[in-house]
Amino acid sequence: MFEYIKGDLVELNPTSVVVDNNGIGYFLNISLNAYSKLSGRKNVMLFLHQVVREDAHLLFGFVDAAERQIFRYLISVSGVGVNTARVMLSSLSPSEIQTAILSNNVKTLQSVKGIGAKSAQRIIIELKDKLSKDSDIMEFSIPQDNTTKDEALSALVMLGFSKNPVSKIVDKLYMANPSSSVEDLIKMALKQL
Repeated sequence: MFEYIKGDLVELNPTSVVVDNNGIGYFLNISLNAYSKLSGRKNVMLFLHQVVREDAHLLFGFVDAAERQIFRYLISVSGVGVNTARVMLSSLSPSEIQTAILSNNVKTLQSVKGIGAKSAQRIIIELKDKLSKDSDIMEFSIPQDNTTKDEALSALVMLGFSKNPVSKIVDKLYMANPSSSVEDLIKMALKQL
């Protein structure tokens, strides 16, 4: 299995790219999120997921490992194929998908074309535990240089709460409300503690 590809971006379309690596052009399927992040770039490094079928060998490209991991989780759900997972990643960011699953938000998942109520519920049921245990995705999906989140966490620790459980709550609240102020994050966290 391939891990990633580095090379020159030869062609960029909303659903695919061609990456030239040592004179060989690789056709990769991508999401709209990846497309927007790749616009204007000449050299790229994309994480890969390979799908081998009787009639085709397909490569899917991802800007970061977190997006690829969410894609892999989604295709592990019964009834969710690679095209549905790619549509989901085109409609919602990886952190929005993760937040929707962890907060049982069926409506957000249903907003994606082709995902009905039963599919959304199945995705939540099958992935909630996996996502809550996967610390790698949590680290990628939460911006690392966020002073608002850090200040809220520091304030709650100073109030006497243990850092580890408070950190998880603040992370989840920040993912759900990225534009919140420090005061708002503290108030929301206090309601859950």
